[in-house]
This record gives sequence, C-alpha cells and structure tokens, in this order.
Amino acid sequence: MHVLQEIVFIVLLLVAVVVFARKMKVIGRNIRLGKEEQVKGDALKRWKNVLLYALGQKKMFRYPLVGTLHFFIYAGFIIINLEILEIVLDGILGTHRLFSAPLGGLYPLLINGFEVLAILVLLACVVFLIRRNVLKVKRLNTADLKGWPRRDANIILVTEIGLMTLFLVMNACDSVLSQRGYGHYGSSLTVGFLVSSYLQPLVSGLHSPALEGLERGFWWLHITGILTFLNYLPYSKHFHIILGFPNTYYAPLDPPGKMVNMPGVQQEVTYVFHPELAPTGVEATPQHFGAKDVFDLSRLQLLQAYSCTECGRCSAACPANQTGKKLSPRKIMMDTRDRMEEIGRNTQMNGTFQDDGKTLLHDYISPEELRACTTCNACVTECPVSISPLSIILELRRALVMEESNAPQEWNNLFSNVENNFAPWKFSPEDRGNWATDSL
Repeated sequence: MHVLQEIVFIVLLLVAVVVFARKMKVIGRNIRLGKEEQVKGDALKRWKNVLLYALGQKKMFRYPLVGTLHFFIYAGFIIINLEILEIVLDGILGTHRLFSAPLGGLYPLLINGFEVLAILVLLACVVFLIRRNVLKVKRLNTADLKGWPRRDANIILVTEIGLMTLFLVMNACDSVLSQRGYGHYGSSLTVGFLVSSYLQPLVSGLHSPALEGLERGFWWLHITGILTFLNYLPYSKHFHIILGFPNTYYAPLDPPGKMVNMPGVQQEVTYVFHPELAPTGVEATPQHFGAKDVFDLSRLQLLQAYSCTECGRCSAACPANQTGKKLSPRKIMMDTRDRMEEIGRNTQMNGTFQDDGKTLLHDYISPEELRACTTCNACVTECPVSISPLSIILELRRALVMEESNAPQEWNNLFSNVENNFAPWKFSPEDRGNWATDSL
C-alpha cells in the first residue's frame, strides 16, 4: 500500500512540474516577442533593489497596516512552504516527518514558527477579503478589474486560507496520534504544537485509525492544493510572487522620469540646426518610431506586464485617472499582457504568428488613454515591484504621433511651431526678442 502511495505521489509531482515548466516555457516565449535590451548598471545595486523591493517589500510599508498584512502573506508563502521540501521527500520516500529526528528539539520550534505564520496569513487573507468585498476599497473595485481579475484575487485569498487551515488541522491530527503513540506517529516529535494544539479537541474524539485516515487525507489535500496553486500562478496576477524578483533586478536604474531619446529623432534635430551635416544624394531609410504592438516593445516591458500585481496603486496615484479621464496605468499593463497571450496562442496554433489584424495600439489601448498621460511618473513611483507603465505609454504615444500623425490640433500647432520657429510659440526667431525692445 505504501509503495502504491509513493508511486501515485511521484506521478502527481512529475505531472505538476511538467505542466508548470511547459507554461513557463510559453511565457518565456511570449516575453521574447519583444526587442532584446541591453542591461546596464551596477549589478550590486540591482541585487540591493531585489532585497529591498522584491524581498523586503519596502514600498508596501509606506502604508503600514496594508504593508504589514501583505508581508505576513508574503513571508508565509515563502517560509511556510519550506515544509514542502519535507512533504515532497516524505511522499517520495514513504516516510513521515523525515526531518523530525535529525533536527531533534529544533523541529518543534520550526513547526511552531510555521504555525504562527499560518495564523497571520489566515488573518491577513480575511482582512483583504473584507477590504475587497465588504468595504469595497475603490482601487480594488474599478471597471478595469471587472470579471476575471476580481475573481482571481478572491480565489487566491480563499486558496491561501484553505491551505493554511489544512496545514494546521493536519498538525493537530498528527499531534493527537503522536500523544497516543499510535504507529509511526509515536516517534515524530509532533506533541504540543503552539497553534494546532487548540484544534486538537475537535479531532481527539476520533478513534486512531479514523484519525490517521483524516491526517493522511489532509496531507494529500495540502500537497495537492500546493501543486495546483503552483500551476494556477502563471494564469494569475499573483505570478508576481515569482516574476517580481527578475523584474526588480532588471528595472532601469536611471532617475525616475528620465525618458529614453530616439537616436533617429536626435539626428533629425541635429540636421535642422546644422543642415551642412545632413547627407546628400542618399535616400534615408524609413525609421519606425515608437510601438504599435508588443513586438515593438522591449522584453523588459513585456516582463513587467507579466509581473503586474494589479494592486492599482499606480492608477490610484495617477492624476489623469483621479480626474475622471480614461487612463488607467494598471489597465495598460493588463492590456499588454492580454495582447501577449493572444499572440502566444496564435503562434502556438499556427507555428508562426499569423497577422490577426489587431495591434496593441487602438485594439487594446486607445489614443484617448495615451493622451491623458501627463508623464508625471506617479505610477512608476507607486509600483511596489518597480514596474513602469509610463515607458509603454510613451512608446505607444510616439507611434501614434510620429507614425500616424494622430494628435489633437493643439499638439499639431505646437509641433509645427517647434519645427518652423524652434519654439512652441508662433513667432519667428528674428522677432523673439522684440518684447525687450518694446518695453524700453
């Protein structure tokens, strides 16, 4: 019987790992749809950012209550799941609490720590469910989260509560069986865990064989839930748990708000001021400006789209969004990710991408949204995992203006004046100093 259980567990584990690896391969392929970008800057500073922002959640603690609750969930996810190593080895080897004997008295201390974190995770998830569904915090209940994104957040929170509950009840059953000295439980050092001991009265009335069956059932549900959760992550906004680390590492180190100039445009401006430098007799090669689709964005920008937490802090800080305009930086990232996924499915189905008549610009993100952006950088400043919706907005707006000449008349007047008069105003350069003469 034990051999059969080991075989079933190994098959379950292999299936889960293979399915997860295949999805990761698809996501990697989607990210590589973008243009390759050279990573510049101090590697030490990048690792520091990973420790501060991805691991340490530094930006979250600007909001102490929410930051603390989020840290409970995050720490619980990272630390409590260290027990998965023991569960996996137990499942493969057919053992029970493999680490209890080697660790001795340290083992109960570790499990007690895990149980305290489990309770903190439970409480944090309950609070977040209340904030989303009862208090209805505005940034978590906007139109861009309608449908699947809102359900996804609730599914994750409920799943976390379920996994932590299974963990605690499993420990309670284990402790009772250990106290009774029943079978192999008598030597597993699981007596008197800090939190699950309060649950023991709920199960202590069961006969030992029934209690063993309950403990084994919770063990299987717990590990199956974890493996299912692992494969759910790539379809969820909570994928940032994994991608937040590389995203923070590769995030630009330039000062916030610094825009990347386009060499082709700089060259043209140089020719305007210094016509003698312009090439003669050679037809210039047409240049592509900005981005119309995900192929024109960088791989970092596509990685950021997958890393988006959908927390909405970017949109809550966006002055355009807060004054009722259509722009939502969160939606920009979600739309970019959705377009990537659509192209990925197209490629997988046809072998190579077949033109579907759609683009990220217009079909997903409208000119109205792009024009509303003030480039104030608030969205970049607020993002807890160093995502820059602004960089995508700028690239799409460049294509809109420079390739399609699609801009409001006020903008076109300004562009025309800059081109002809080298200033935003409709005065020739010769007349620009007349104000000083007239004032004398």
